[in-house]
This record gives sequence, C-alpha cells and structure tokens, in this order.
Amino acid sequence: MRNWVLPDQIEDVLPGRAWQMEALRRRLLDGFDAAGYDLVAPPLIEFLDSLLTGTGADLDAQTFKLTDPLGGRLLGIRADITPQTARIDAHLLAESGVTRLCYAGQVLQARPSAMHHSREPYLVGAELYGDAGICADLEVLRLMVDGLTPLCETDGLPPLLLDFGHAGIFRALVADAPPHVAAQLLPLIAAKQGDVVAQQARGLEHAEALARLCTLYGGVEVLERAADGLPDLPAVQMALASMRQVASGLAGLPVMLSCDLGELRGFSYHSGLVFSVYAQGGSDAIANGGRYDEVGRAFGRARPATGFSVDLKELVRLLPAPAPRSPRPTA
Repeated sequence: MRNWVLPDQIEDVLPGRAWQMEALRRRLLDGFDAAGYDLVAPPLIEFLDSLLTGTGADLDAQTFKLTDPLGGRLLGIRADITPQTARIDAHLLAESGVTRLCYAGQVLQARPSAMHHSREPYLVGAELYGDAGICADLEVLRLMVDGLTPLCETDGLPPLLLDFGHAGIFRALVADAPPHVAAQLLPLIAAKQGDVVAQQARGLEHAEALARLCTLYGGVEVLERAADGLPDLPAVQMALASMRQVASGLAGLPVMLSCDLGELRGFSYHSGLVFSVYAQGGSDAIANGGRYDEVGRAFGRARPATGFSVDLKELVRLLPAPAPRSPRPTA
C-alpha cells in the first residue's frame, strides 16, 4: 500500500484553500466576538461517557473510541463540539444568567454526515445558554445569517436557503409510540416515504398525521397547511407558532426561507427548532443548528440552549478557488 494515501473522506487542505478557510474562520469569530460571544476551546478527546452524555445514539455511532493508555478508561474523539460547550456551561462556568459561547475546531466522524462530506469537518459555531424564548433562537439564526450572507456578495457563495423545522411536532405525534417504533419512523419520514410511514405507524393514534409529515415541506405557506392538517395538540400548535415567529423575524434578510416538518436530524437531542443552511443548487448543508435544552439537563443542570455550527470545509468547497499567490521573492 502506498504510504501517502489517506483514509476515505479524510483529506489534506492545500495552500490557497487553507488560507481561505483561515480567513473565513477569523471573519466568523470576529462577528461572534462583536455580538458578545466568548471563545472556548474544548479538547479534541474526552472520556466517552462525558462526551456522549445527553446526545443519544446520534453521536455514538459517529464517535471514534479508544482506550486511554494512562488510565485504562474509554475515550472518544469528538464528533461534534456542541455537547462539549454544554458541559462547559453546566460545570465550569455555572452562570445563572444567559451565557454566549463560540468555538472553532476540527472534529472526527466515523461516517460522513453526507455522501461527499469530509469525515474531519472544521466547525465554527456559536451557542446561547439560559434563554428558552424564541428571541434566543432568532438571535442565533440572525448571527448565522449575518456571518454567511456577506460571502454571497464578496466571495462568490451562491444565494442561501434556510430550511427549518421543529422536533416538537414529531415528539407530540409519537407520544404513544414505543421508542423502537419512533426510531424506525425517523429515517422513513426524512426520506419522505409516506406510504411506508403509514404502514409502520399503523395502530398509533396519529398514524395519518405522521405520514402527512412527509408532504409538509416547501415555502413558509407549509405552516398553514400544517395547521389545517395536523392534530390540534398543544405541543403541535406551540411548535407551529414558534415557526411562524421565526418566519416573521427573518423576513427581509437576504436568505430564502423554506420549511420541512419532516426534518428530524439530531432528533435524539434536539428539543425544538431545527435548521440547516444550503447554498442554492447544493444538496449538502453548510451549517446546521437548533434548540437542544435536554443536553444541559443530562449534565445535571437544566439549561435552555440553542446554537449552530458552520462546516468550513463544505463552505469553501462551494466558493471559487482563490487566485494563486505571487511567488515570494528569493534572497
């Protein structure tokens, strides 16, 4: 085997692109700093039970595991940074009011999050703790949009699409379902396989509504179709009201909005609004986020939480290649 070959979907970032990534990292962090977010730098590796606390199976399957040769305990290489910032907020900072944190760093994933994604994303993100209101969700959404949309004007990034949903709707519809049935429905709804969902959900109180989630995607008018077609449950109505507030709060920003009530990425730890940003014409998200109140609870300190991360490697893949640098003068 050639000793310079790298593992599948692990890659070097070469000159030009590496400087481009570094410039984007600085620009995003400068924006977060100006908005009052404090920088943290969690470790690349932690004890596994701490690293996966509150995240369910989503990150477990993504996490590389190894034994610590010093202590013999099981370690994990982080596949995401959000749970680490939740741990920092809960145990190291332990503030009673609102805490705003940001970060930048590489993660390692056992499987790529999308077909063409790197297994070593470089994430730059921001998290807001201690505020359960929709205003906190809107703050992080605007922070994300404000960081990305200037790249459309200055760096050649295609126009952006912000797609959002709400984990509370699915949770309300499967409240009577055994956990294994709910887990089976998740990928089917994400794949928009309504007929199969109807079969798998047969016998559940809201089987018809679960199948209908597969059709509730498109522009913000989807919210009115959802109000007419979904059960009149308090949790469903609260979720739809939150999504309407988001649509209203983001109106006028230079980003196209879409809704997808079958968007259940990260369902095992997301508790409310979920969202992704796409460059128009692209199939893979360049940023993801949402509300994840239960992660803080799992660390022993219930704290509302919402945030997002931008994948710099996916972002630069969509930008024009930088111009070659002029040769350095020789002595």
